[in-house]
Amino acid sequence: MQFSDIYGHDHLKDQLKAMVSQNRLSHALLFSGKEGSGALPMAMAFAQYIVCEKNNPSAKNNQPAGLFGEELNPSDKEVFQFLSDSCGECAACVKSGKIAHPDIHFSFPVIPLKSSTPPVSADFYTNWREFLKESPYNNVFDWLTGIEAENKQGNITSRECEEILQKLSLKSFESGYKILIMWMPESLGKEGNKLLKMIEEPPPDTLFILVAEDEARILPTILSRTQLVKIPAFENADIEKALINQHHLTIEKARSIAAISDGNYREAVLSVQHAEDDWFPVVRDWMNAIARNGPMAQVKIIDDLSKHGREKQKQFLKYVIHLLEESIRLAVFNGKQEHLHDQERDFTGKLNKLTAFPQQEAMIKELEQAIYYVERNANAKLLFMALTIKFSHLIKYNSLILIN
Repeated sequence: MQFSDIYGHDHLKDQLKAMVSQNRLSHALLFSGKEGSGALPMAMAFAQYIVCEKNNPSAKNNQPAGLFGEELNPSDKEVFQFLSDSCGECAACVKSGKIAHPDIHFSFPVIPLKSSTPPVSADFYTNWREFLKESPYNNVFDWLTGIEAENKQGNITSRECEEILQKLSLKSFESGYKILIMWMPESLGKEGNKLLKMIEEPPPDTLFILVAEDEARILPTILSRTQLVKIPAFENADIEKALINQHHLTIEKARSIAAISDGNYREAVLSVQHAEDDWFPVVRDWMNAIARNGPMAQVKIIDDLSKHGREKQKQFLKYVIHLLEESIRLAVFNGKQEHLHDQERDFTGKLNKLTAFPQQEAMIKELEQAIYYVERNANAKLLFMALTIKFSHLIKYNSLILIN
């Protein structure tokens, strides 16, 4: 993967390239970004940038690379210029793109196998390549579902840590560097302390890249030994551009999906799969049923919503959040709503007449919590019934009692 494959984050890409060109690269980096922010693709692009033969001083001049503060030979400084991206054509880039470079190792959560031997990442490499080929923006739930984990929890095991120590203690095969990309180090328990000495005093030209969604869940002993690299959420404009170029959506549809995705590219791609769904009439009817039509109309809509699959239910809830956020922007900031169609603009104005800011804020929190429960297989009919009752009190009586 190249930097050019990742839309946006241009300032961050420049920072990473500057770390290499200015010899300021730490031995252990923590790429921390929320789901769908592109932390894993960024780590993969960075690793490919480092091993690229046309962008690698040790490969070009057969000299130490100087990535970790060592001074390059003065003659090397004169003749070598770092590229703005990996070339994508050399043998190292081709192997990196196929997740087959011998000096780029991956570690990720795995589940126990039928045998009594503790599992390691190498046992799942075929699945891992397929997972990344499908989309490196997917989350750990997608990964565990793909390896049929069912109710099993994914972990990075003690045996995996021993494998890492063994791999990184060997000489590099081709590039001059050894790189470990550890995805979801939150899955690393106390056995991760086995890696402390290696992280603190690694062999020459060894780089750890940890890719996490929640740095607070990482072992403090490991966290304190890493240099933090924050991966921000995508800008709506970047997601919009990606959807137009990669999924061939119209500008209007891409803009609408980007606005709902809240900087999460994974959610944006899932929305593309349901791009034919028009949730606006459903939301309008649901709100009318809550505000004036009564229990019979509410029950009908709840029944219809509960028949949808989990992903469609999440898309519906996210769309309601989107409309509520647009109502708040309109009321508080008098924000422009050019990305909304006429019916949506009219609807957000009416929402402001129906509910005040505290009620809208409470409704958003309830919707976010509902998404959390949908992801964990809550009973859809009970969930939407509870949500409808709470919204009824918020809209009809401007009440926060049930929420608080």
